[in-house]
Amino acid sequence: MNLALPPEALASPESQEILARLIRLHPKRMDLSLGRLERLLARLDNPQRKLPPVVHVAGTNGKGSSIAYMRAALEAAGYRVHVYISPHLLRFNERIRLAGRQIDDGALHAVLQVCERANGDQPITFFEITTAAAFVAFAQNPADVLLLETGLGGRLDATNVVERPLLTAITPVSYDHQQFLGESLAEIAGEKAGILKPGVSAVIGPQQPEALAAIDRRARELGVSLSLAGRDWTVRRADGGLRFAGNGGALDLPLPRLAGLHQAENAGLALACLQALQGFTLPHTALAAGLQRADWPGRLQHLAEGRLQALLPAGSEVWLDGGHNPAAGDVLAESLRTWQARDPRPLHVVFGMLNSKDPRAFLAPFVPLAPGGLFTVPVPDEPASLSASDAAAAAEAAGLPARPVADVPAALTAIAEQSAAGPAPRVLICGSLYLAGHVLALDGAVPA
Repeated sequence: MNLALPPEALASPESQEILARLIRLHPKRMDLSLGRLERLLARLDNPQRKLPPVVHVAGTNGKGSSIAYMRAALEAAGYRVHVYISPHLLRFNERIRLAGRQIDDGALHAVLQVCERANGDQPITFFEITTAAAFVAFAQNPADVLLLETGLGGRLDATNVVERPLLTAITPVSYDHQQFLGESLAEIAGEKAGILKPGVSAVIGPQQPEALAAIDRRARELGVSLSLAGRDWTVRRADGGLRFAGNGGALDLPLPRLAGLHQAENAGLALACLQALQGFTLPHTALAAGLQRADWPGRLQHLAEGRLQALLPAGSEVWLDGGHNPAAGDVLAESLRTWQARDPRPLHVVFGMLNSKDPRAFLAPFVPLAPGGLFTVPVPDEPASLSASDAAAAAEAAGLPARPVADVPAALTAIAEQSAAGPAPRVLICGSLYLAGHVLALDGAVPA
């Protein structure tokens, strides 16, 4: 079977060429600062000041899912929605949505070219200059709202040059990127709270006490009004649906389309944000449509009919998730535990991760769920990937037997051989968004 990447998974050759040059402008992959970007934006006539109303979202987990629900609901209500997310899974174009569609290759090439010329050979990180390109694209195309996701942190994140958003939101904060954001939850949450702005309301998802205290401290310093999960709004599963209660009263809605028990929490944050948006009218039907239509590839996604499914016995399940921090490991394990209780079957995990993450902490919740162990793979085309053998050693240290293999198809082939005489297995591929993107490409999917 040919499992080469489909050509449509890549940006245009012209855009790829510019993106490759931009990566070389600054040697560090991450270097948190706003000065370089502010210099470039000034040369571009400050497009960040010409954006539609902005909903700025920070946090550790759940940012993308919450934005997906908001986008789907706003579009169902007839609004034109810009979206900025990172990283992309397959095509760079995924990062920039203009009024409902991914930016096309021609428009992407044009804004990248404008930013490259304006910057010259001045040092600037890849994320900074591509964020500038996104702002140029957003400023040039009319829309009713921009859903803006931070890349990393908040205080010094490139997206934080937006001076006065319409609303800010912080999803649950947990341990990730400690080398940039700090070793304690309070430090990390303090960096995320850097997106709070005086006079701008903020919706805050469920937080651990240490993180909430840091966010609240920053809010008090700025005089920011917080809408807190558990105090000002609640969400829970009830009677086969979702019950949300906030300032606008109680709402009975369908369960989120996205899989995983944690998606109720992500949907709740989105609903709280939508209720807090001034100047927007979202009827119940639009909110329901938002939950049912939201699409967020690579996050507990069922790969039901693609090329990878064909490598396994009939009736097998293949799930894909790009989560890569301890909190993501917890919510993945919780969902698997529920599925295994409802529909017991052999569970196999295929795991690959970057070397900047903590594989032992991520994998620890899987120990009682996967007694047979897991297969480890490298993340393709990523110099920072753990090797399959190093990932296996980390899994063993966490208490999981592990077998290193060359790639995901090799792991699935081995699982098929083990399952030949038994029931169809359930397979989870996880550990990295970069691995998730590669798997989607192998499977033949191209996110729209």
